[in-house]
Amino acid sequence: MIVTPQREDVDRVVARVFMKAIELLGGPRRLVEYRRLTWLPSLMEACYAVVLREMFHWTEDRIAEELGVARQTIRNILTSDVEVVRKRLSGELEEGEFREHVAGGLAKMAWDEVKRGRDELEFFIEASKRAIEAVEGPAWAVAVLTSIKGLDFPVDSPGELRERLSGLSAYGLDLGELAEKLDYPVKSPADLLRGLSRLIREARPRG
Repeated sequence: MIVTPQREDVDRVVARVFMKAIELLGGPRRLVEYRRLTWLPSLMEACYAVVLREMFHWTEDRIAEELGVARQTIRNILTSDVEVVRKRLSGELEEGEFREHVAGGLAKMAWDEVKRGRDELEFFIEASKRAIEAVEGPAWAVAVLTSIKGLDFPVDSPGELRERLSGLSAYGLDLGELAEKLDYPVKSPADLLRGLSRLIREARPRG
């Protein structure tokens, strides 16, 4: 008998790992200050890959199919060297350096912390909410994850996403309204964050 993990169980664990990874990067405010919004979808993807492999023992092929990405991308994530990434995080990562192996190493570090019970989830959620109120920066991703809890993917139309994201904002943009402009179907939470990131970048004035 093949046991398939419940969607909600996977999403809950991934949310914890994702938030821990943001904490390891320096927290939501640091991501705002260094304009690292574009890292979030890759980081979310890596967190899903690591959790599905480490906790549920999925194969590379199955993970790639679930996330809608190439098998080589999943392999790069899962074979990343944690110690190399740890050393690189001690410096300042540039935008172009945040590739699959860096996201994978960070996700692995975060998974290890969560597995050891070293994630103060409620504290981090509250800190993220304060960051949203202060700067409306990358902490919006945490609010999005909370709002889509239990949502089945893929999502074929904007109706439920618009309703769940209504009232959430990032950089003054209503995420419920942005949900109308996403490319459907939205295959996964990582795909959702990637699409919202793109729309936010396109909508924000350059300067």
